[in-house]
Order: sequence, then structure tokens, then C-alpha cells
Amino acid sequence: MNVKILGTGCPSCQSMYSTVNQIVAREKMNAEVEYVKDIERIMSYGVMSTPALVINEKVVMLGFRGATKIEQALREGSAG
Repeated sequence: MNVKILGTGCPSCQSMYSTVNQIVAREKMNAEVEYVKDIERIMSYGVMSTPALVINEKVVMLGFRGATKIEQALREGSAG
């Protein structure tokens, strides 16, 4: 599974990145996690606000909505 956090480095973006890494490690998910800060790459996903969670090249979440929602998105991403 390929996971990207799109963000400019704000506290919410950093929180999402940290939370994703914690969940991936705790659940022993086979995932490559990348923090994308380049604004051109972020905009290439059609995202106008950050943070955004991208799983397997699909934007699945905009904004930091908590660990439970992130874990749910990661589980769905790893299943499909």
C-alpha cells in the first residue's frame, strides 16, 4: 500500500503524518508512507487544502479528522 500525506508542514499536517506512521507500525501494515510538502505535487492531486491523505494514489481524506477515521481509511486501503 502506498500512503501519502499531502501537507505544507503545519501542525495538522504533522499530526496526520505522525498518526499514520503510528497506526502503520502498530498494525504492522505493509505500507510505504511519504510526506509530500511540494506544493506542485500537492496541487497535482487536485487538493486545495491540507492535510490530505492519499492511499494508492486516491485522495481519501481532507483535513485531520482524528486517528479513528485515519485508521479506518488505512484498513480500507489495505483491503482493496
